Amino acid sequence: MAALRRTLRALQAGARGRSAGTPGAVALPRGPLGADAHEEEPMAVAQRKNPDYHGFSAEPDVDVLNMRAVFFTGISVAIVLGSVFLHYMPDYGLQQWARREAELQVVERERRGLPLLDSNYYDPARLTLPPPE
Repeated sequence: MAALRRTLRALQAGARGRSAGTPGAVALPRGPLGADAHEEEPMAVAQRKNPDYHGFSAEPDVDVLNMRAVFFTGISVAIVLGSVFLHYMPDYGLQQWARREAELQVVERERRGLPLLDSNYYDPARLTLPPPE
């Protein structure tokens, strides 16, 4: 603990190179000239001097508020309404209709005792064919 105190004292005194403490303690280099007199300004002051501009308003606070509102509603609308649209989108290619129709045809053919598949799509007795000439 004493070695830590000596190292801190040496750093505060501005010792360069070898410190007055133990051989393992090293003094950190000082910053550029004039950096000691000027303290780092708070983030709020720095942002007021150079605000981020998002393009929604000339005032920084209103600009940030409008940006957040637009992005929140934009993402919400895209996710919520987009998923609702996809869910209630009509039957593309009539795939669901074709499945239901095929199931109805299978039930009807089973009820009549006919085979499920037939080589003739239409009943040949009901077709009027052209003369063989």
